[in-house]
Amino acid sequence: MVKHSHLIAVSLIASLFLVPTLSVAKARGSGGGFSGGSHGGNSSMGFGSRGSRTHQDNGARPIEQSATPRPSATPPPHQAANNPISQPVPTSSGSWFQRNPLLAGIAGGLAGTWLGHMLFGATESTAKTTDAESGSGSGSGSTSTAPSGNSFGLILLLMAIGAGAFYLFRKSKQTPAPVFTGLSRSTATRGSLLDVSANTSVDRVDTDTYTVTTEDKAAFQQLLTDIQSAWSAQDVAALRRYVTPEMLSYFSTALAEDSSRGVQNHVKDVVLLKGDVRESWSEDGTDYTTVDLRWNACDYTVSTTIPRGEPGYLIEGSEETAIEAYETWTFMRVQNGRWILSAIQQQ
Repeated sequence: MVKHSHLIAVSLIASLFLVPTLSVAKARGSGGGFSGGSHGGNSSMGFGSRGSRTHQDNGARPIEQSATPRPSATPPPHQAANNPISQPVPTSSGSWFQRNPLLAGIAGGLAGTWLGHMLFGATESTAKTTDAESGSGSGSGSTSTAPSGNSFGLILLLMAIGAGAFYLFRKSKQTPAPVFTGLSRSTATRGSLLDVSANTSVDRVDTDTYTVTTEDKAAFQQLLTDIQSAWSAQDVAALRRYVTPEMLSYFSTALAEDSSRGVQNHVKDVVLLKGDVRESWSEDGTDYTTVDLRWNACDYTVSTTIPRGEPGYLIEGSEETAIEAYETWTFMRVQNGRWILSAIQQQ
Protein backbone atom coordinates (compact mmCIF):
# COMPACT_ATOMS: atom_id res chain seq x y z
CA MET A 1 0.00 0.00 0.00
CA VAL A 2 2.89 2.37 0.82
CA LYS A 3 4.55 1.67 -2.51
CA HIS A 4 1.26 2.25 -4.31
CA SER A 5 0.86 5.64 -2.58
CA HIS A 6 4.39 6.61 -3.53
CA LEU A 7 3.73 5.67 -7.15
CA ILE A 8 0.61 7.88 -7.27
CA ALA A 9 2.50 10.82 -5.76
CA VAL A 10 5.35 10.48 -8.27
CA SER A 11 2.84 10.30 -11.15
CA LEU A 12 1.08 13.48 -10.01
CA ILE A 13 4.35 15.39 -9.68
CA ALA A 14 5.50 14.23 -13.10
CA SER A 15 2.22 15.30 -14.67
CA LEU A 16 2.65 18.83 -13.31
CA PHE A 17 5.96 19.17 -15.14
CA LEU A 18 5.03 17.31 -18.32
CA VAL A 19 1.68 18.91 -19.17
CA PRO A 20 3.08 22.31 -20.30
CA THR A 21 5.78 20.57 -22.35
CA LEU A 22 3.28 18.32 -24.08
CA SER A 23 1.04 21.26 -25.00
CA VAL A 24 3.93 23.01 -26.76
CA ALA A 25 5.04 19.79 -28.43
CA LYS A 26 1.56 19.33 -29.86
CA ALA A 27 1.69 22.82 -31.33
CA ARG A 28 5.07 22.23 -32.90
CA GLY A 29 4.26 18.91 -34.49
CA SER A 30 6.56 15.93 -34.73
CA GLY A 31 9.92 17.62 -34.26
CA GLY A 32 11.18 20.16 -36.79
CA GLY A 33 9.54 23.21 -38.14
CA PHE A 34 6.80 24.89 -36.23
CA SER A 35 4.12 23.26 -38.38
CA GLY A 36 3.64 19.54 -37.98
CA GLY A 37 3.36 19.19 -41.74
CA SER A 38 7.07 19.78 -42.06
CA HIS A 39 7.45 16.16 -41.07
CA GLY A 40 4.55 14.71 -42.95
CA GLY A 41 1.67 16.10 -40.96
CA ASN A 42 1.93 13.69 -38.05
CA SER A 43 0.66 16.21 -35.50
CA SER A 44 -3.05 16.50 -34.83
CA MET A 45 -2.72 20.05 -33.54
CA GLY A 46 -4.47 22.94 -35.23
CA PHE A 47 -3.79 26.51 -34.19
CA GLY A 48 -4.75 30.04 -35.16
CA SER A 49 -8.05 31.70 -36.01
CA ARG A 50 -10.43 31.48 -38.95
CA GLY A 51 -12.91 34.20 -38.05
CA SER A 52 -16.39 32.94 -37.22
CA ARG A 53 -15.45 29.53 -38.68
CA THR A 54 -12.55 28.90 -36.32
CA HIS A 55 -14.21 26.00 -34.55
CA GLN A 56 -16.37 24.75 -37.42
CA ASP A 57 -15.71 21.36 -38.98
CA ASN A 58 -14.18 21.93 -42.41
CA GLY A 59 -12.88 18.41 -43.01
CA ALA A 60 -9.38 19.03 -41.61
CA ARG A 61 -8.22 18.41 -38.05
CA PRO A 62 -9.97 20.80 -35.66
CA ILE A 63 -8.24 23.87 -34.26
CA GLU A 64 -7.33 23.20 -30.64
CA GLN A 65 -5.30 26.32 -29.83
CA SER A 66 -6.82 29.65 -30.76
CA ALA A 67 -7.36 33.16 -29.47
CA THR A 68 -10.95 32.89 -30.74
CA PRO A 69 -13.13 31.48 -27.93
CA ARG A 70 -15.40 28.57 -28.60
CA PRO A 71 -19.09 29.47 -28.99
CA SER A 72 -21.04 29.01 -25.80
CA ALA A 73 -23.78 26.39 -25.75
CA THR A 74 -25.83 28.49 -23.31
CA PRO A 75 -27.32 31.88 -24.21
CA PRO A 76 -25.65 35.00 -22.76
CA PRO A 77 -26.98 36.22 -19.38
CA HIS A 78 -28.85 39.16 -20.92
CA GLN A 79 -30.68 36.79 -23.27
CA ALA A 80 -31.62 34.41 -20.49
CA ALA A 81 -32.98 37.31 -18.47
CA ASN A 82 -35.08 38.62 -21.36
CA ASN A 83 -36.29 35.27 -22.63
CA PRO A 84 -39.65 34.51 -21.00
CA ILE A 85 -39.38 30.84 -21.92
CA SER A 86 -36.22 30.47 -19.84
CA GLN A 87 -37.83 32.01 -16.74
CA PRO A 88 -38.66 29.56 -13.93
CA VAL A 89 -42.28 28.54 -13.69
CA PRO A 90 -43.85 29.87 -10.48
CA THR A 91 -44.99 27.19 -8.09
CA SER A 92 -48.58 27.02 -6.89
CA SER A 93 -49.41 28.93 -3.73
CA GLY A 94 -50.73 25.82 -1.95
CA SER A 95 -53.87 25.33 0.09
CA TRP A 96 -55.06 27.53 2.94
CA PHE A 97 -53.75 24.99 5.47
CA GLN A 98 -50.26 25.03 3.86
CA ARG A 99 -50.11 28.84 3.76
CA ASN A 100 -51.45 29.32 7.34
CA PRO A 101 -50.17 26.44 9.48
CA LEU A 102 -50.65 28.34 12.79
CA LEU A 103 -54.30 29.16 12.22
CA ALA A 104 -54.91 25.69 10.85
CA GLY A 105 -53.45 24.18 14.00
CA ILE A 106 -55.59 26.38 16.28
CA ALA A 107 -58.72 25.65 14.31
CA GLY A 108 -57.96 21.94 14.32
CA GLY A 109 -57.38 21.96 18.07
CA LEU A 110 -60.64 23.79 18.76
CA ALA A 111 -62.54 21.50 16.43
CA GLY A 112 -61.09 18.46 18.17
CA THR A 113 -61.93 19.87 21.58
CA TRP A 114 -65.48 20.64 20.49
CA LEU A 115 -66.02 17.18 18.99
CA GLY A 116 -64.60 15.53 22.10
CA HIS A 117 -66.82 17.61 24.29
CA MET A 118 -69.87 16.73 22.20
CA LEU A 119 -69.15 13.01 22.41
CA PHE A 120 -68.05 12.65 26.03
CA GLY A 121 -70.03 15.59 27.38
CA ALA A 122 -73.23 14.22 25.85
CA THR A 123 -72.56 10.79 27.42
CA GLU A 124 -71.96 12.30 30.84
CA SER A 125 -75.10 14.45 30.60
CA THR A 126 -77.19 11.46 29.63
CA ALA A 127 -75.86 9.45 32.55
CA LYS A 128 -76.67 12.22 35.02
CA THR A 129 -80.16 12.58 33.64
CA THR A 130 -80.77 8.86 33.99
CA ASP A 131 -79.54 8.82 37.58
CA ALA A 132 -81.70 11.80 38.47
CA GLU A 133 -84.81 10.23 37.02
CA SER A 134 -84.23 6.94 38.83
CA GLY A 135 -83.51 8.65 42.17
CA SER A 136 -86.34 11.13 42.27
CA GLY A 137 -88.99 8.92 40.82
CA SER A 138 -92.25 10.71 40.13
CA GLY A 139 -91.96 12.97 43.14
CA SER A 140 -90.70 15.87 41.16
CA GLY A 141 -92.88 16.88 38.32
CA SER A 142 -90.74 19.67 36.92
CA THR A 143 -86.99 19.87 36.07
CA SER A 144 -84.82 22.91 35.42
CA THR A 145 -82.81 23.09 32.18
CA ALA A 146 -79.22 24.50 32.21
CA PRO A 147 -77.25 25.67 29.23
CA SER A 148 -75.41 22.73 27.67
CA GLY A 149 -71.59 22.68 27.37
CA ASN A 150 -72.01 21.82 23.71
CA SER A 151 -73.40 25.26 22.98
CA PHE A 152 -70.45 26.93 24.72
CA GLY A 153 -67.91 24.93 22.65
CA LEU A 154 -69.74 25.75 19.43
CA ILE A 155 -69.63 29.43 20.30
CA LEU A 156 -65.86 29.26 20.87
CA LEU A 157 -65.33 27.50 17.53
CA LEU A 158 -67.38 30.09 15.65
CA MET A 159 -65.46 32.90 17.32
CA ALA A 160 -62.12 31.32 16.30
CA ILE A 161 -63.26 30.87 12.71
CA GLY A 162 -64.48 34.45 12.58
CA ALA A 163 -61.20 35.78 13.97
CA GLY A 164 -59.24 33.73 11.43
CA ALA A 165 -61.38 34.97 8.54
CA PHE A 166 -60.95 38.58 9.68
CA TYR A 167 -57.16 38.10 9.91
CA LEU A 168 -56.96 36.64 6.40
CA PHE A 169 -59.14 39.45 5.03
CA ARG A 170 -56.84 42.12 6.48
CA LYS A 171 -53.71 40.31 5.27
CA SER A 172 -55.02 39.95 1.73
CA LYS A 173 -55.76 43.67 1.61
CA GLN A 174 -52.26 44.62 2.80
CA THR A 175 -50.12 42.21 0.66
CA PRO A 176 -51.93 41.14 -2.48
CA ALA A 177 -50.62 37.91 -3.99
CA PRO A 178 -48.67 38.29 -7.28
CA VAL A 179 -50.39 37.22 -10.46
CA PHE A 180 -48.41 35.09 -12.92
CA THR A 181 -49.91 35.13 -16.38
CA GLY A 182 -47.54 32.72 -18.14
CA LEU A 183 -45.73 35.12 -20.47
CA SER A 184 -44.87 33.71 -23.87
CA ARG A 185 -43.89 34.85 -27.34
CA SER A 186 -47.53 35.38 -28.22
CA THR A 187 -48.30 37.56 -25.19
CA ALA A 188 -45.17 39.74 -25.41
CA THR A 189 -45.57 43.14 -26.99
CA ARG A 190 -43.66 43.59 -30.22
CA GLY A 191 -40.42 45.47 -29.56
CA SER A 192 -40.62 45.14 -25.77
CA LEU A 193 -38.00 43.52 -23.56
CA LEU A 194 -40.15 40.38 -23.52
CA ASP A 195 -40.13 40.11 -27.29
CA VAL A 196 -37.78 37.22 -28.03
CA SER A 197 -37.39 38.15 -31.69
CA ALA A 198 -36.21 41.63 -30.72
CA ASN A 199 -33.61 40.33 -28.26
CA THR A 200 -31.95 37.45 -30.08
CA SER A 201 -28.17 37.21 -30.14
CA VAL A 202 -26.25 39.29 -32.65
CA ASP A 203 -23.05 37.24 -32.22
CA ARG A 204 -23.61 35.42 -35.49
CA VAL A 205 -21.64 36.98 -38.35
CA ASP A 206 -23.12 37.04 -41.84
CA THR A 207 -20.64 35.71 -44.38
CA ASP A 208 -20.46 35.93 -48.15
CA THR A 209 -18.65 33.66 -50.55
CA TYR A 210 -15.35 35.00 -51.79
CA THR A 211 -14.02 34.03 -55.24
CA VAL A 212 -10.30 33.18 -55.21
CA THR A 213 -8.37 34.61 -58.15
CA THR A 214 -5.18 33.49 -59.87
CA GLU A 215 -3.31 36.32 -58.17
CA ASP A 216 -4.54 35.06 -54.80
CA LYS A 217 -3.20 31.56 -55.47
CA ALA A 218 0.17 32.99 -56.48
CA ALA A 219 0.23 34.97 -53.22
CA PHE A 220 -0.51 31.81 -51.20
CA GLN A 221 2.34 29.94 -52.89
CA GLN A 222 4.76 32.79 -52.22
CA LEU A 223 3.68 32.97 -48.57
CA LEU A 224 4.42 29.26 -48.14
CA THR A 225 8.00 29.81 -49.30
CA ASP A 226 8.54 33.09 -47.43
CA ILE A 227 7.20 31.79 -44.10
CA GLN A 228 9.38 28.65 -44.23
CA SER A 229 12.44 30.75 -45.13
CA ALA A 230 11.83 33.22 -42.28
CA TRP A 231 11.32 30.31 -39.89
CA SER A 232 14.58 28.68 -40.96
CA ALA A 233 16.44 31.97 -40.50
CA GLN A 234 14.74 32.57 -37.13
CA ASP A 235 13.77 35.97 -38.50
CA VAL A 236 10.86 37.14 -36.33
CA ALA A 237 10.74 40.52 -38.08
CA ALA A 238 10.16 38.81 -41.42
CA LEU A 239 7.52 36.50 -39.93
CA ARG A 240 5.67 39.55 -38.65
CA ARG A 241 5.05 40.60 -42.27
CA TYR A 242 3.60 37.23 -43.26
CA VAL A 243 1.44 36.10 -40.34
CA THR A 244 -1.18 37.44 -37.92
CA PRO A 245 -0.09 38.62 -34.46
CA GLU A 246 -1.60 35.46 -32.98
CA MET A 247 0.39 33.19 -35.28
CA LEU A 248 3.52 35.29 -34.66
CA SER A 249 3.21 34.56 -30.94
CA TYR A 250 3.18 30.80 -31.63
CA PHE A 251 6.18 31.02 -33.97
CA SER A 252 8.13 33.27 -31.58
CA THR A 253 7.56 30.96 -28.62
CA ALA A 254 8.72 27.93 -30.58
CA LEU A 255 11.84 29.74 -31.85
CA ALA A 256 12.71 30.82 -28.30
CA GLU A 257 12.37 27.24 -27.09
CA ASP A 258 14.64 25.97 -29.87
CA SER A 259 17.21 28.62 -29.00
CA SER A 260 17.07 27.61 -25.35
CA ARG A 261 17.59 23.95 -26.28
CA GLY A 262 20.50 24.81 -28.57
CA VAL A 263 18.86 23.58 -31.79
CA GLN A 264 17.69 25.14 -35.03
CA ASN A 265 15.28 23.79 -37.61
CA HIS A 266 15.66 24.46 -41.31
CA VAL A 267 13.09 24.05 -44.08
CA LYS A 268 14.64 24.80 -47.47
CA ASP A 269 14.05 24.15 -51.18
CA VAL A 270 10.26 24.37 -50.78
CA VAL A 271 8.40 23.26 -53.92
CA LEU A 272 4.60 23.44 -53.98
CA LEU A 273 3.14 20.29 -55.50
CA LYS A 274 -0.56 21.03 -55.22
CA GLY A 275 -2.88 23.61 -53.74
CA ASP A 276 -6.64 23.13 -53.49
CA VAL A 277 -9.00 25.77 -52.17
CA ARG A 278 -11.16 24.18 -49.49
CA GLU A 279 -13.35 27.21 -48.70
CA SER A 280 -13.33 30.99 -49.05
CA TRP A 281 -15.58 33.65 -47.57
CA SER A 282 -15.80 37.26 -46.40
CA GLU A 283 -17.02 38.63 -43.06
CA ASP A 284 -16.76 41.98 -41.31
CA GLY A 285 -14.67 43.47 -44.11
CA THR A 286 -12.14 40.61 -44.05
CA ASP A 287 -11.54 37.90 -46.68
CA TYR A 288 -10.62 34.33 -45.65
CA THR A 289 -9.40 31.44 -47.77
CA THR A 290 -8.58 27.93 -46.53
CA VAL A 291 -6.25 26.00 -48.83
CA ASP A 292 -4.95 22.42 -48.80
CA LEU A 293 -1.21 22.63 -49.49
CA ARG A 294 1.11 19.79 -50.47
CA TRP A 295 4.82 20.48 -50.95
CA ASN A 296 8.34 18.99 -50.96
CA ALA A 297 11.15 20.41 -48.83
CA CYS A 298 14.36 19.49 -47.05
CA ASP A 299 13.43 19.58 -43.40
CA TYR A 300 16.18 19.01 -40.83
CA THR A 301 17.26 20.09 -37.35
CA VAL A 302 20.85 20.83 -36.32
CA SER A 303 22.67 21.71 -33.13
CA THR A 304 23.81 25.29 -32.56
CA THR A 305 26.49 24.22 -30.09
CA ILE A 306 28.24 21.53 -32.16
CA PRO A 307 30.26 22.50 -35.25
CA ARG A 308 29.12 21.28 -38.65
CA GLY A 309 30.55 17.92 -39.54
CA GLU A 310 31.05 16.88 -35.95
CA PRO A 311 29.08 13.95 -34.49
CA GLY A 312 25.78 15.15 -33.10
CA TYR A 313 25.52 18.21 -35.34
CA LEU A 314 22.65 16.80 -37.42
CA ILE A 315 19.91 15.94 -34.97
CA GLU A 316 17.03 15.01 -37.27
CA GLY A 317 16.11 14.95 -40.96
CA SER A 318 18.33 15.30 -44.01
CA GLU A 319 20.00 18.28 -45.68
CA GLU A 320 19.83 16.66 -49.10
CA THR A 321 16.72 14.46 -49.17
CA ALA A 322 13.39 16.23 -49.52
CA ILE A 323 10.23 14.94 -47.89
CA GLU A 324 6.60 15.56 -48.69
CA ALA A 325 4.40 17.59 -46.34
CA TYR A 326 0.74 18.49 -46.44
CA GLU A 327 -1.32 20.85 -44.33
CA THR A 328 -4.36 23.08 -44.47
CA TRP A 329 -3.53 26.78 -44.19
CA THR A 330 -6.00 29.63 -43.78
CA PHE A 331 -5.05 33.04 -45.15
CA MET A 332 -6.79 36.29 -44.33
CA ARG A 333 -6.65 39.87 -45.51
CA VAL A 334 -8.48 43.09 -44.92
CA GLN A 335 -10.35 43.72 -48.15
CA ASN A 336 -8.03 45.21 -50.78
CA GLY A 337 -5.08 44.44 -48.49
CA ARG A 338 -2.40 41.74 -48.65
CA TRP A 339 -2.79 38.12 -47.59
CA ILE A 340 -1.23 36.82 -44.35
CA LEU A 341 -1.36 33.44 -42.60
CA SER A 342 -3.98 33.14 -39.82
CA ALA A 343 -4.28 29.39 -39.07
CA ILE A 344 -2.71 25.97 -39.71
CA GLN A 345 -4.55 22.64 -39.55
CA GLN A 346 -3.35 19.12 -40.17
CA GLN A 347 -5.08 16.88 -42.69
